[in-house]
Amino acid sequence: MGGTMVAALSGARGVELRKGAHSESIRVKFMYLGMECRESLKLAHTKQNINFAIRLRGEILNAIEKGAFNYADYFPNSPMATKLGAAPAPARITIGELLREQLRIAERTLSPSTLRGYRQVCDSHLFPQWEKTLLLDLAPPALRAWIGSLDCKIKTVRNILTPLRNALEQAVNDDLIESNPLDRVKLEKIMTRKSRTSDYVVDPFDMAEILAILGACEGQERNLWQHAFATGMRTSEFIALKWASIDWIHGNISVDQVRVEGVTKDEAKTSAGRRKIDMLRGAYNALMEQKAHTFSAAGLVFHDPRYDIGWADDHALKKRWMRILRKAGVRYRNPYQTRHTYASTLLSSGANPLYVAKQMGHRDTEMITRTYGRWIEQGNDQETCRQLQAFFAQISPTPIVKKLKLA
Repeated sequence: MGGTMVAALSGARGVELRKGAHSESIRVKFMYLGMECRESLKLAHTKQNINFAIRLRGEILNAIEKGAFNYADYFPNSPMATKLGAAPAPARITIGELLREQLRIAERTLSPSTLRGYRQVCDSHLFPQWEKTLLLDLAPPALRAWIGSLDCKIKTVRNILTPLRNALEQAVNDDLIESNPLDRVKLEKIMTRKSRTSDYVVDPFDMAEILAILGACEGQERNLWQHAFATGMRTSEFIALKWASIDWIHGNISVDQVRVEGVTKDEAKTSAGRRKIDMLRGAYNALMEQKAHTFSAAGLVFHDPRYDIGWADDHALKKRWMRILRKAGVRYRNPYQTRHTYASTLLSSGANPLYVAKQMGHRDTEMITRTYGRWIEQGNDQETCRQLQAFFAQISPTPIVKKLKLA
């Protein structure tokens, strides 16, 4: 540092007064091609010189926006003039270039699954539509027309727009554009009423279907899916489950890590997701059977039986799941419905909604009552209650009747 910072001028963003032992200078700062540039003017701190620096910075920003900025014209002796002399002007920067830069940032900052989602929407939607579009030509009317043509639900549209929005926000921060054109696009006014409603349905399996599914698989796969039905754990959670997380004394299972895209992370999906699940009878029986296959102090509970190693992710698991359902003659629903089955079954059996919410890793009952409301008051016939008691009964020292009310 060649001097000591004295002040950043009030109301004059990017203009700073600097003072050394024997001299004064005025520094102007601006973003150019994604980099913060700082140039010092050897000028005394007079009102006239300060106003000159403010006007100079405004002129530079205007030239950058128009694509007419040449670094050497303003600062010929600056090292940055040589470094950026051949760089593309903002007027020639394309949306494709911004998106690729955003993906490079995402590689360092996002989880593997989120990064995969970014790449998919870029390859499927954003690059085909906006690859060669100049940043300065991207306007809200064109965005509205394109969004209106997308044949998907509003949640999917938001996912598609996320990488683009982030890229444009970065362009705003870099002073390449003044504002994000997506800020002037309101999805609720563009999407049809049908597209604004979600088509995802909570569609749990009933007890007869659970038994048919378990009867259609054997060994480790039967243990895995029985455990899934009896714990409500996400696939990313139970494929990362270690034997060290099973507390046989107190009858609970710790959920403290997830496995996504082949990477195990010592963190749950949310802070509330890091939790202890009471070990119900179905889970206990599945884990006892699984001991013969994979038990070791620090090892994974569930292995892919074809290779005798842990499941890398849920892709292969889903393929096996499809085959099992076909063999069982059960209508297809995705594996996440095992989690919905757990929640809806406990609620229809009389479990307290707050208890179910905590078991599933939710902070409160809002999502539980909104998603599973119709199961809260739903009763079961005597035979179904008997089957539920055998499968979902609590084995911990806490009395079953207090937590599940299944007795």
